[in-house]
Amino acid sequence: MVNFDLGYLKMEQLPQINDDSGKLVSALARGVQILRCFTVDTPALSARALIDSTRLPKPTFFRLATTLCAAGLLRYSEASGAFMIAPGLLTLASSVWARIHVRQLAFGQMQALADRVRGQVTLALGAGLELVFVELAQSKECTTYRPAMGGHISLSRTATGRAYLAALPPEQLQRYVDGVQAADPRQGQWLAERLAETRDDLQQHGFCVNRGDLHRELQAVAVPVRSSTPDDEIHVFTCTVAVFELTPGQLEDDIGPRLVALARNTEAALGHSPGSDDPRWAATP
Repeated sequence: MVNFDLGYLKMEQLPQINDDSGKLVSALARGVQILRCFTVDTPALSARALIDSTRLPKPTFFRLATTLCAAGLLRYSEASGAFMIAPGLLTLASSVWARIHVRQLAFGQMQALADRVRGQVTLALGAGLELVFVELAQSKECTTYRPAMGGHISLSRTATGRAYLAALPPEQLQRYVDGVQAADPRQGQWLAERLAETRDDLQQHGFCVNRGDLHRELQAVAVPVRSSTPDDEIHVFTCTVAVFELTPGQLEDDIGPRLVALARNTEAALGHSPGSDDPRWAATP
C-alpha cells in the first residue's frame, strides 16, 4: 500500500489563535488550542503531551480539560491514561457536513474518474488557513492510503494545498508566504517558486500538478472551485494516482482536463456562470 507521508503536520503547524484585538475570550481560545492538538496521526494524547504542546500551566490545563470532558468534547481513558476527542464533537460538526452540498453533486463524477484512472479523487474544503478532506472516491484497484475525512491537508506540499493557496485573496496568500519565509527562508523560497508554477498551470490548463512533493510514489492534479456560501470558503478537487499506474503524459493530457470538467460541472450546478473575470478561477481549457 502506498501511504501518505503525514509528517508534514509537524512542519506545518495548525493556524494559531491570535488575540491582536483583545476581543477574544482567553479561556475559550485555550480550550480550542487543546482540541487542535489531536490529529489523524495523534488521536490520543497524554496530559503531559498536551501540556507540552499547548504550553499551558498545569492547573489551567486540567481545569480546561475537565470542562471539555464535561461538555462531551473530550474524554479521558483510565486504561490508557490518555485524552481523546469525544463523540460530542461530531454533533457540533454535523451541521457543517450537512451544508456541503458539493459532496452530493460531485460524488458520482468523482467515483467515475477514480475508477477510470485506478486512483483516488478527493474533495477538500478550506477557509482561512484551514484545509480538510470532506469527500473521497477511490477505485477498487487503488492501493493508496485512504485519508480520514476531516483530516488536515498540507498547504505547501500537496496539489490540493497549493491550488487552495492560489485561490485565496492575494493579501491573505502573501501573509501566509511571508510567515513561511520568516520561519524558514529556504522553505519560503521553495514555496514561492511552487506557487508561481501553480498559478501558471491554473491559468494555462485550469489545473495544477504535484509530482511527488509529499510522497515520491504519488502524483496529483488539483482544481479549486468557488463555493456557493459562505463566500470565503473554497473547495478543491484533486485526483491522485500512483506513479506506476500512469502512462506518459496521462496526468496533463487526460486526467487534468477531466478533473477540470468535473469542477466546472460542479460550479455550474452550484449556480456559477462560466467565464469569471477573477484570475483565481481559470477557465476550462
